[in-house]
Amino acid sequence: QVQLVESGGGLVQAGGSLSVSCAASGRTFSSYGMGWFRQAPGKEREFVATISWSGSTTYYADSVKGRFTISRDNAKKTVYLRMNSLKPEDTAVYYCAAKNGGMATLDPYEYDYWGQGTQVTVSS
Repeated sequence: QVQLVESGGGLVQAGGSLSVSCAASGRTFSSYGMGWFRQAPGKEREFVATISWSGSTTYYADSVKGRFTISRDNAKKTVYLRMNSLKPEDTAVYYCAAKNGGMATLDPYEYDYWGQGTQVTVSS
């Protein structure tokens, strides 16, 4: 069992930067693939970024590629999402998720554990 707790969300102006973190409980964090997803009001949850257990493989949604960076620190059992050049359309609740098996994947249905989310609001 893994528990995920996101932090670091907040309000930022367009063009600004923000980092969100996801701290995991349990002893096997390094065996999980991790992902970030987001959900804006009235929209479906969408993929943002994913990282493999070792950090060697990452994938990004086209909408965030070049602006967002996912990383992880297995010793700290934490995954990060650094968001630069933020746009109002990045406003959403951001969720982290963990997937057994360590692979990076874009499919939300492959994830086994989810955090409660953290709100990111980008003002224009």
